[in-house]
Order: sequence, then structure tokens, then C-alpha cells
Amino acid sequence: MTAAPRGLGSPAIMGIGKGWATGSMIRLKAGETVQFRPRGQSMRGKVPSGALCTVEPISDPSRLDVDQIVLCTVRGAQYLHLIKAIRDGQYLIGNNRGGINGWITADSIHGRLIAVEA
Repeated sequence: MTAAPRGLGSPAIMGIGKGWATGSMIRLKAGETVQFRPRGQSMRGKVPSGALCTVEPISDPSRLDVDQIVLCTVRGAQYLHLIKAIRDGQYLIGNNRGGINGWITADSIHGRLIAVEA
């Protein structure tokens, strides 16, 4: 696991949890744009498995919108999934195949997908 940059604390304290994207989430919290290649079929049609994804930090949660793809933590699990709905400062997260992960606050959204390269 990637160490947290000085002053940010542990991943658990940061609300990140432990998983495949922990290092990227720590770097996003430090203000860095990150790239990684997620695997899986949950976002088929929008993000091919193994595609190079570029994710930027969230500077203004009010600019988040439905159908944007975000790197987030839902009940301790890490996802690169869609914002399905927004209600009262909460975001419903789900995949591109109809699955729903749950409602989270902006604090659990670590970055927004800005580019996908196959």
C-alpha cells in the first residue's frame, strides 16, 4: 500500500478504506491527478476492463453531476462507478449494468474520471 503523504493520516482516517485503489485515492486527496487500469465488467460500455483511466481530484463537489464516473468508497468498498442520482448532498453510486452500490456523501468521492484510453 502507498504511504499517505505527510499530514494526511492513515487511509482509514481519510475514509478511503483498503483495496485496489487505495494508493490512487491517497494521491487524489493530496491534490494529484492519477492514472490506473481497473479490471472488471461492471462499467462495460463506458470503461473497458484494463483501459487506462485518468482521474482528477474533486475541488468543488457542487460540480458533480448525474452520469459522471467517480472513484469513490461505498461502505468500505472502492469503486470507479457512476453517480446515478443526487439528493440533499448525497450521491447514489452504481455501475453501468444496473447495479446499485448505495448512497454516499461528497467526502467519499475521491476523484472524477476525465479520460479513458483503451
